Amino acid sequence: MRKLIAAITLVAALVTVPLATGYASKTKTTKLKAALNIGQEKPVPKGTKLGASGSFRATVTGTTITWTLTYTHLSGPAMAAHIHAGARGVNGAVMIGLCGVTGAPACTSGMHGTATATADQLKAIMAGKTYVNVHTTKNPNGEIRGQVTKALS
Repeated sequence: MRKLIAAITLVAALVTVPLATGYASKTKTTKLKAALNIGQEKPVPKGTKLGASGSFRATVTGTTITWTLTYTHLSGPAMAAHIHAGARGVNGAVMIGLCGVTGAPACTSGMHGTATATADQLKAIMAGKTYVNVHTTKNPNGEIRGQVTKALS
């Protein structure tokens, strides 16, 4: 009986110490980036200005994506922005709405927000199989686009 109590006490200690120190609750954080420009958008946008570009930066912790989106020199106001499924040069379905969609704020450069991703979405994001694009009235399918990749820092 004493051996059983000692074994239970040892197991309880092994479980409690990591939880008390927060060790067991640490979640991996990954930084992401995308440089958006006209040249990556398919089909080629029309009526765009020279120098239309943007930047997407994000941090993934668990299933939460915390992001910032900036852009400049678009042909008009941004109507929406999304994270889409799709390899470089291949169009794909919307995965996560960033702005200008139901339940999300209107698009403005420099905006930031959070989104929750599914396991399948995170798998595609981490594999480099997603892109961010910004849509305008003149280019409703997208005016600037950038492939999402892991950032070095």
